[in-house]
Amino acid sequence: EGRVSELTLRGPEVEGRLREPLPLGPEQRPGDQFRTRVPSIGDEALLPLLEKHGVQVHVQPPRDAGGWFTLLAWIPWLLLMAFFFWSFRRTYRNLAGGGLGRGGELQKFLEPFAKTAKVPKVTFADVAGQENAKREVQELVDFLRDPERYRKLGADVPRGVLLMGAPGTGKTLLARALAGEAGVPFFSITGSQFIEVFVGVGASRVRSLFQAAKKEAPAIVFIDELDAVGRKRGAGLGGGHDEREQTLNQILAEMDGFEGHEAVIVLAATNRPDVLDPALLRPGRFDRHVTLDLPDRNDRAAILRVH
Repeated sequence: EGRVSELTLRGPEVEGRLREPLPLGPEQRPGDQFRTRVPSIGDEALLPLLEKHGVQVHVQPPRDAGGWFTLLAWIPWLLLMAFFFWSFRRTYRNLAGGGLGRGGELQKFLEPFAKTAKVPKVTFADVAGQENAKREVQELVDFLRDPERYRKLGADVPRGVLLMGAPGTGKTLLARALAGEAGVPFFSITGSQFIEVFVGVGASRVRSLFQAAKKEAPAIVFIDELDAVGRKRGAGLGGGHDEREQTLNQILAEMDGFEGHEAVIVLAATNRPDVLDPALLRPGRFDRHVTLDLPDRNDRAAILRVH
């Protein structure tokens, strides 16, 4: 009735200013500003009917469930952002330096050797039969026990020894027994482990393996299933960029890099010497070949006595 001078509508909320102060609110304090809410009722005749019958109507804001609802709505987005952040940090750490640094994930993948290199407890007494093979490698045991004596005499001990024989003849056992007999660390890996998952991992593993062995010298490096990585080059379609050939090239380079004071002997085992690359068999690499024969009757009896 002309008492309101200004009115502001914000949805169901109403703010206004009176021309003259009037008693407002439950305490009836005089004031010229007011704030109230308009009930949102779909039936336009309901409110006048309530007023006609003297029903007191209180208009209150709805219960605030927006905080929890908003939080629940944001949870999927927060999880998605956290996943992308974690993926970015992991990729950056592995590929931009962290993975190749000390303690990085890729570094742990490339260097599984140093932590597992131990002196085997197996000796020649645990290898039944194969007397000829044990005699052929006895010189290596003497060299690893006292490399300085050989160095003073100017003697050259083969850097690479190839153990050949049918499956089950005990090539791996003989290699472990050689290290146990000499009391030196035994670094072991299979040829198939050089080529895994990433391009370039084979060459990196070769470098890591030989670096760890040189630090622990005198030591033995044993490569099982050499034919898995040392097949003749040029037979496939990959050419010089084939991952297997890159790994083989790194093995050849590492064996050429041995110096006189490094008492490291590389043993390799294979049952397919006919498929090996000729560069592996030339002098200065795997130039000594030890053949393990199938056990005869006496050897089988000795095997049963051991077990």
